[in-house]
Amino acid sequence: MTPDPEPRPPLPRNVWLLGWVSLLNDIASEMVYPLLGQLMERLVPGGKAYLGLMEGVAGTATSLLQLFSGAWSDRLRLRKVFVAVGYVLTVFVRPLLALASLPWQVVACRTADRVGKGLRTPARDALLADCTPPEIRGRAFGLQRAMDQFGAAIGPILAALILFASPDNLPLVFLLTLIPGIGVVALVVFGLREAPPKSTAAKPLPLTLAPFGGAFKLYLVSLVIFTLGNTSDLFLLARAHDRGIDNVWLPVLWGAFNVISSIGSLLAGRLIDRVGARVPIFFGWLLYAAVYFGFAFATSAWQVCGLFLCYSLFYSLTEPAEKAFVAALAGSSERRGLAYGWFNFAIGIATLPANILFGWLYQRFGATTAFGWGAAMALLAAALLVGVKNPTVQRA
Repeated sequence: MTPDPEPRPPLPRNVWLLGWVSLLNDIASEMVYPLLGQLMERLVPGGKAYLGLMEGVAGTATSLLQLFSGAWSDRLRLRKVFVAVGYVLTVFVRPLLALASLPWQVVACRTADRVGKGLRTPARDALLADCTPPEIRGRAFGLQRAMDQFGAAIGPILAALILFASPDNLPLVFLLTLIPGIGVVALVVFGLREAPPKSTAAKPLPLTLAPFGGAFKLYLVSLVIFTLGNTSDLFLLARAHDRGIDNVWLPVLWGAFNVISSIGSLLAGRLIDRVGARVPIFFGWLLYAAVYFGFAFATSAWQVCGLFLCYSLFYSLTEPAEKAFVAALAGSSERRGLAYGWFNFAIGIATLPANILFGWLYQRFGATTAFGWGAAMALLAAALLVGVKNPTVQRA
């Protein structure tokens, strides 16, 4: 008889706590997100290009900050500080959208929200990897993404209920995001624990790719290519609205999307631990290309709804895998913050041109050209990913 496989260790306390933090934060975030396009439409009628500019500026600001915050969290060995400050900023700036009466105010609030994300994300992901053994990292990132997506499913449903009770009262939705936000702050400040450092020696701030091998660098290139065609999901919601889905049903559609993404992320986490991270990313990018081709030619509301549900599987396959792949390719835990900084920076530097270009293509040539561009970039990125060598499992 073959011996029973050795049981894998349970997920650490920090993983569960960060999962709950992600759930509460995304309840608040996704109460707002599906309505941003409609808020901007009220202030700038017909401005899809302006919407692209807003998302691009916010994404670029985030990416620049993520590189620095990731490296500084390596240097200071104080990842919790970056996580806490980032969440606190986001929690208290989001309700200010209720006061916005000019386009620049919406852009300012959205950018400040993304600055909070830029501060916290590399440190949070590095902290999660620091306290998790390599053989269960797929499960850890899968759980974090699943709870994130589950919160993102609850948020739009709450927004829809508020709008059913108080039609078109967007400011009320924005103000009520403060309730789950307070829970986020309490969990992070009083519950999150710093992972013990591997060494206490101070190090300079190394904003360089020199510590990383060719596989990590090629992975970053493939991410940049993919991101050039991976624009804000607000454009998908705009496409859904163009195809006959009413404003009050957009949060419901977004909520269903996130329910499927949440369940899929849990399953994908276990898959990553078995087959590695590269395979799910590859097939996820192929699925993205197929879905974007579908959006390019969709003619009715039911087709858009079906495509949205397929799009959720792309998220499930790729989001936990992309982050687990960074930890595997980075190697030493002492440069994980920097690695996650570069990961987010690579995505972010392509976000501004991607959103501006997509918005321009959408407005100038129509949805078929814009979504076709996104599909083509995904196929090219998947081809490049084939050349990224799968690393062997390394112990933290």
